[in-house]
Amino acid sequence: MTTAPERGLWLAALVLACLLAGCGTKQVVVESEFPDPVMNPLPLTLGIWYDDDFANHEFFDEASGRAESSWLVNTGQAQVELWHTLLRGMFRQVVFMNGKPGPGQMNPLVDAVLLPSVDELQYAIPAHTNVKVYEIWMRYRFQLVTMGGDPIAEWTMPAYGKTPTAFMQSDEGAVRLAAIVALRDAGAHFATTFTRVPQVEAWLNSLPRAGGQAQVLP
Repeated sequence: MTTAPERGLWLAALVLACLLAGCGTKQVVVESEFPDPVMNPLPLTLGIWYDDDFANHEFFDEASGRAESSWLVNTGQAQVELWHTLLRGMFRQVVFMNGKPGPGQMNPLVDAVLLPSVDELQYAIPAHTNVKVYEIWMRYRFQLVTMGGDPIAEWTMPAYGKTPTAFMQSDEGAVRLAAIVALRDAGAHFATTFTRVPQVEAWLNSLPRAGGQAQVLP
């Protein structure tokens, strides 16, 4: 028969073991290489600033029943890789800011700074089924600002990803692939719509050297 202190130690050890083991939590780190866009780059120097939430972006799905597993999906590394690759193909030069744009910040000289964020994320993860098709919906919010932090444009953009096949080796693989498809969709949308955002278009037309054009080649 165990004593109260012994039971307390046993429960503490059990909680610690659950934390270390994740207690059924499936962790997915999204990693991928993204192709360079085939475009006529804008003759501009664009600054980019990723805040901590974006650079370390992840979403968590808590299991609703004992037979299910929770999910922790980290997309931060892939987000940074995607936008860095995409923007380098869209602009003459892309530089990382030393800090968030604002008065008094010691940042490199750029024409404008882009601040991306994930505004909303929804997902469909099948439970109690062998059909491993996962869906992810994302809504991005972009702010284009001056070096001093003054707004130039702000807009939102959707992205969608779905596991293209149910014949995956693991649930983790299916979730990872759905996230990669969503990121690629986001990149394609941004590349084809950036210059058509009304505020962005007006700003580009005010810069003679930009010519207001960034066309995707056929």
